[in-house]
Amino acid sequence: MGKFFSDRPTLRGFLIIGLIALVVVVLNLYTAVIAIGMLLRIAFFLAIAFFIYLVWRERRGEIETWSTRERVVFYGSGLLIVAAIGIYFWRGLPGYEQLGFIGVVACAGYAMFRVWRDRHSYRQ
Repeated sequence: MGKFFSDRPTLRGFLIIGLIALVVVVLNLYTAVIAIGMLLRIAFFLAIAFFIYLVWRERRGEIETWSTRERVVFYGSGLLIVAAIGIYFWRGLPGYEQLGFIGVVACAGYAMFRVWRDRHSYRQ
């Protein structure tokens, strides 16, 4: 029996998930699951923000040599992405607002990419 489960990690994973779901249903732990989910959302948002901070800290000397317009576009786009993700985690996005969220993140990411690419083009 042990070899059966050790050879099938996907089945073992689904059985563990099923067992956890069964425990939640039997012990009526819905509120605990909701609270843990909310804490995980906050932790994930903070992890994203910390990663962005680390990337910025590593490259801030180079970014300070850019023109004012490039810095404003780059930092503004970054803040817009963080704000959009924060709103998504804070209240969720029903319906067509999800499409708007994807559009905002995509456009701001593209603006950051264009500024970054223009500063790192090695044309002669």
